[in-house]
Amino acid sequence: MSDPIKSNNEGAKPAGQPSNSAGGQGGGGGGYFGGGGNRGGGRGPGRGPRRNRGEDGGGDGNELAEKVVYINRSAKVVKGGRRFSFSALVVVGDKKGRVGVGLGKAGEVADAIRKGGEIAKGRMLPISLRDTTIPHEALADYCGARVLLRPASPGTGVIAGKTVRAVLESVGIRDILSKSLGSKNPSNVVKATFAALRQLRLREDILRSRGIVVRTAAAAAAPTAETSAPTSI
Repeated sequence: MSDPIKSNNEGAKPAGQPSNSAGGQGGGGGGYFGGGGNRGGGRGPGRGPRRNRGEDGGGDGNELAEKVVYINRSAKVVKGGRRFSFSALVVVGDKKGRVGVGLGKAGEVADAIRKGGEIAKGRMLPISLRDTTIPHEALADYCGARVLLRPASPGTGVIAGKTVRAVLESVGIRDILSKSLGSKNPSNVVKATFAALRQLRLREDILRSRGIVVRTAAAAAAPTAETSAPTSI
């Protein structure tokens, strides 16, 4: 006759050895701090190394710089409270001589900025520049605002207030002197700055409009060298 106590102890395992049933269900430490086991197939090798922002697409050099100059909030009193609306003044430029200004209005700030940017992109106009500055002095008025722009030597930087600076940096000007005279309304100051930039014209463009042929220094020196050479008989 077999001993029942001996038969029960034969199937028991040491305390330090894990159970097969537990490993089959948990899959090697599942739960919050485990590896997840094989239940559900696992999560795979992971997302991989993180890429830099510069490695993504869009590095073609034609990106537009968008700057929000001013955001205004207006309220309308209606039955049951007040209804707010927002307007955003946005300046868009490619920093290569093209800039535009747009005013967007919407019930949310994000929508107003988006609309202003779209309007500014559709109104971009070319501006005449001389290297990193402007070709000549310009003074323009818009309503009560008046803006004065003067060319500066390399290394001067953009000497302007925040409103005028937003327009000048969007165009691509790096050396300039400016002064805002009169009204401090951001909308009027931006439009006066834009009007002053539209007055800029290069010397070559002015001569070409008058029908005068522009001769470069190399072309002007060539006939002089030919006439100074001795003639052979």
